[in-house]
Amino acid sequence: MSAEPDGPEDRLRRFATIWSRAVFPVTSTSLTRPEFEALLLPLARRLREALLARTFDAEEGRAVGAALVGAHCTDPEALSRALDCVDAYLVLYCGEDGAGESGSPAERPPGERVLEDLRTRSSRLQHAMAAGFAQRLRERTLAEQETIARAALQAQGVVAQALHASEARFRAVFEGAAIGIAIADLSGHVLEVNGALLRMFGGSEQILRGRNVTDWTHAEDAPQVWKLYDELVSGEREHYHVEKAFYRPDGTVLWTNLTVSLLRDADGNPQYQLALMEDTTERRLLNLRLRYEATHDALTGLPNRTLFFERLEKVLGAGEGQRFGLCYLDLDGFKTINDSLGHAAGDRLLVEVADRLQSCATAPGEMVARLGGDEFVALTTGPQARSEVDELAARIMNALVAPVRIDGRELTVRGSIGIVEGAAGERSAAEVLRSADITMYRAKSAGGNRFELADPEADARAITRHGLTTALPTALERGEFFIEYQPLVHLGDGSVRGAEALVRWLHPQHGVLGPDRFIPLAEHTGLIVPLGRWVLEQSVRQAKEWQERTAQSGPLRINVNLSPCQLTHPGLVQDTVDVLERTGVEPSALCLEVTESALIGADDDLLKPLRRLAEMGVDIALDDFGTGYSNLANLRRLPVSVLKLDRSFTQGMQQFPADPVDLKIVEGIVSLAHSLDLAVTVEGVETGAQAEQLRILGCDTAQGWYYARPGPPERLHELALADATG
Repeated sequence: MSAEPDGPEDRLRRFATIWSRAVFPVTSTSLTRPEFEALLLPLARRLREALLARTFDAEEGRAVGAALVGAHCTDPEALSRALDCVDAYLVLYCGEDGAGESGSPAERPPGERVLEDLRTRSSRLQHAMAAGFAQRLRERTLAEQETIARAALQAQGVVAQALHASEARFRAVFEGAAIGIAIADLSGHVLEVNGALLRMFGGSEQILRGRNVTDWTHAEDAPQVWKLYDELVSGEREHYHVEKAFYRPDGTVLWTNLTVSLLRDADGNPQYQLALMEDTTERRLLNLRLRYEATHDALTGLPNRTLFFERLEKVLGAGEGQRFGLCYLDLDGFKTINDSLGHAAGDRLLVEVADRLQSCATAPGEMVARLGGDEFVALTTGPQARSEVDELAARIMNALVAPVRIDGRELTVRGSIGIVEGAAGERSAAEVLRSADITMYRAKSAGGNRFELADPEADARAITRHGLTTALPTALERGEFFIEYQPLVHLGDGSVRGAEALVRWLHPQHGVLGPDRFIPLAEHTGLIVPLGRWVLEQSVRQAKEWQERTAQSGPLRINVNLSPCQLTHPGLVQDTVDVLERTGVEPSALCLEVTESALIGADDDLLKPLRRLAEMGVDIALDDFGTGYSNLANLRRLPVSVLKLDRSFTQGMQQFPADPVDLKIVEGIVSLAHSLDLAVTVEGVETGAQAEQLRILGCDTAQGWYYARPGPPERLHELALADATG
């Protein structure tokens, strides 16, 4: 019988065991290794919970780093081994049972994506652990410094009363301290240094003693360092604390946390200055390394989104007179390269593009960064940014012209660039980047391999479209859509034969929106399928209600539009059948309108659901006929029973006499349609003369403002009732 797989707690204990074995040899603890492992187990549990938490909390990592200091793991090697252990084993032993918490099944990315997210979170936990370790170690050191300083001051007071005892006590603290201590007179001459300070500087006592404090200047000294020093030696300040760099005798740099205190004599007069130094060089290098990794792209070495935003925000906050220009680049067709040649080839292409971009932005005030994926930005600043950003974009486009050779293949690189230029202080960094992103996509939609300048009006339209797209799903749930109906009138006797259902959106902010504002967005997001199903059901139910309320002998037909997305949806036929059965409406009372462009070049698979519906008795209308490029001979193979002429053919008939060319075209189409046993409906009828001319030409039905504008269902009921009783 096979053993059951390890549970989460077993894997956690195994991780804690590996961790304790790696770190225990470099700790200063009296615990045994099993006792030390028991101490690490709750810390391992906190790391696992932070790794698998729905919302990442860096505080957990910082707390674990601080706890390592509390467990006497103060040797830098202990931190290094702990971070290596977390990097190698945290996801392996603690990540498996959390992989399912990344989202619902519909939202969950592939397993590789989840594993990559866990590794990213593990890396961020390591950074947080290092920060917590450094912070706790610094606090501990500062506490030791304060203790030593208090002891030193206490020793000074005792000198006045018992010089011999005080000197012995002070010497014990002075020589035994783990941090560097130096005593100098008020003129700055060094009088005494302890062994820890000698080890920090790496020189002999003779080299340090006798030097003047003012000789230890460094290029990176903060402006206030020497001002604080002057205030202290003059007696205006008792102490100060700064971060300061020193040059060692061998030329290397020593970074310290420096605390300088003023020592007074028994009468309270300034006498000496006492300096306490903590060596922070290794910690500073670690912080610099972590800072670099956090602000630079691992693949290309370019500044990443974080560093770019810092720079952009600094530029935008520079005040009056400062201008900026930004180029937002997205490679055209990069996904195809990844899909066909693999991600390794895609990465090599990105590295080559990054190198070329860096060569384009070498002037002062210019910067290139990678935002992620195949998106890059280039920034230029200065009073001439308006012209310089155009030149920068042109240089980038020229740099991409030469093919990139990868694995023996020459790959053509194309890119689309959105350009934003302006004065500092007018917009936030997020607004600038959003405008550049919108402009870049405008360049891409125009064919790509080009750059476009930002246009505030185009930005506003794009933002509105995005807002509408985001609001679409909840709008259907909240019942914000409604349907208006435009009557279909028989040209022979003027009776109302049916109506076309036209969906509207009552938006909370924008008011009533026509289908041209949101139907393309619904098609793009896939919401057109549930929206179309809702329109179909509501329209058919309304048709049933009309039939029950009118005395007309024949049923009022309802026309419902189908989008190309609905045509390819596998549930179209069954949805239609279900609606008709639930409402009790005959199939002959329903007409589904499909645009001519949707059926151009349609194969048998696309026409199959329409044929099934037509065989059931549902009418299929070819909408906007004449706007596409379909062959009239193809009408025979389409399962349509109605042609709806586009309004462009009948505009010339609104006045008398009618345009003879339009008359001939319409007459020919009507004759052809009738020969194929197709009825003809005309859209956009606006005048009586137009209606009469269409009747003479033999058109069957018409709709337009001449008869009625789209309106509520009650209005159509009134028109139909008037016909029935007239």
